[in-house]
Amino acid sequence: MKVKECMCNNVTFVKPDCSIKDCAKIMCNNHIGCVPVCDNTNKVVGLVTDRDIILRCVACDKETNNTPISDIMTTNVCCCNPETDVKEAEKIMSDNQIRRIPVVDNNKVVGMLTLGNLASNKYVDENGVYATLENICKCNDKNAE
Repeated sequence: MKVKECMCNNVTFVKPDCSIKDCAKIMCNNHIGCVPVCDNTNKVVGLVTDRDIILRCVACDKETNNTPISDIMTTNVCCCNPETDVKEAEKIMSDNQIRRIPVVDNNKVVGMLTLGNLASNKYVDENGVYATLENICKCNDKNAE
């Protein structure tokens, strides 16, 4: 199965100069917890999650009205394309401990693949989804037992 068969096609994204507050409003209005950050050619340059807003903005006392989302976004974003096999996308998500991955075609964002998409798709192997979730949730702390 290919990513294009289970990804979300309706992608909301923001520009790097979007304020944190405006980005949070977009996420709230669209009921999403993650937004790709794209340049003027719609190339993914970053990714921001609701958790990023809490930990990198609120917890650090950043001003939400004037601080651009580029100040708190994650860069070096893992991506896949619509023709990527779902198993390969699961591996990327598992290896990088990420729950969401932008789908790009010709360097332009065309979709998002989430763990939820995989879990709700009846054609995806549920054992693969379970293994991916387990790997995503592993603690990276070597001292944790």
